[in-house]
Amino acid sequence: MISIINFIEIENRVISAIYRNLMIRAKVVIVDKDSGEQLADPVTTIVSPAPNGSLRIRLPHAMKPGVYYLRALNGRGETAAQSAEFSVS
Repeated sequence: MISIINFIEIENRVISAIYRNLMIRAKVVIVDKDSGEQLADPVTTIVSPAPNGSLRIRLPHAMKPGVYYLRALNGRGETAAQSAEFSVS
């Protein structure tokens, strides 16, 4: 089963995305493209028993401008999916 996370848009510092084939307790994190580091906050946990859905993530005001992407982690903390890159200004 191939998991997918698709970045849809960022508006008013809120990211919208859809996901497919992510299991309950999977986590979605934001990763800085330049450093490859995962941001400590925000972390979104999938709580729906359905493997498909959508999510919204509010970006913290302290987040510096740059290029980022979403990474979905399975219950074991392994990368399950990665989104396209997006810019924060």
